[in-house]
Amino acid sequence: LLTGILEPTNEPYAIAKIAGIKMCESYNRQYRTNYRSVMPTNLYGPGDNYDLNNSHVIPALIRKYHLAKLAMEGDLDNIIKDVSCYGEIPEEIAHSLGYDAEAQVLDKHVIPQVILWGTGTPRREFLHVDDMAEACLYVMGLDQSNFIGENPSFLNIGCGKDLTILKTAELISDIIGFAGQTICDTSKPDGTERKLLDTSRITHLGWKPRYSLQQGIKDTYHAYLSMLNG
Repeated sequence: LLTGILEPTNEPYAIAKIAGIKMCESYNRQYRTNYRSVMPTNLYGPGDNYDLNNSHVIPALIRKYHLAKLAMEGDLDNIIKDVSCYGEIPEEIAHSLGYDAEAQVLDKHVIPQVILWGTGTPRREFLHVDDMAEACLYVMGLDQSNFIGENPSFLNIGCGKDLTILKTAELISDIIGFAGQTICDTSKPDGTERKLLDTSRITHLGWKPRYSLQQGIKDTYHAYLSMLNG
């Protein structure tokens, strides 16, 4: 921490997180409190935000592939149902589906496809929210000796594995059952090239995640469908 330049597009967010960790360290040192900070990787899971204007990678891809599958099947009723549950479909995405939101019709001449921003090569690490919650409880129960002396006051929480955005998209596509094409729009930015945490410290302390990425995405998609049908 604080040994390199911050990634420019993430700088304000990074500074806020670092300030929080340093504040907790200072309280512990000055007032002998026992605050413990955790630094999570990219999180996903049931109850996520599926608004296509501001959702994160996995929930956005789940919804994009679900909508593309419905469009491929000509299932207009369930596309409209999805919109009523999870919000409007941005024009660019609606166009790739052949969906006219105003007229509420599907253009049968359009072959639905899913468009990814950038090259698809940036790598990301993902962690299921239930694993994150269990990690927090685990950290709360650790002996205080793990957070004094030369030991940092914070712990990275992740699975220790990453994969490309394109591979993540392909995994989600297979789980949802979309048989169409995925396109990488290289005119759009990639963002940070790689985000992978060093999780060796919490692994050494005895914690590891329960969910594989495939299991976690299946669980999340099941919750997505349950909300639609609830």
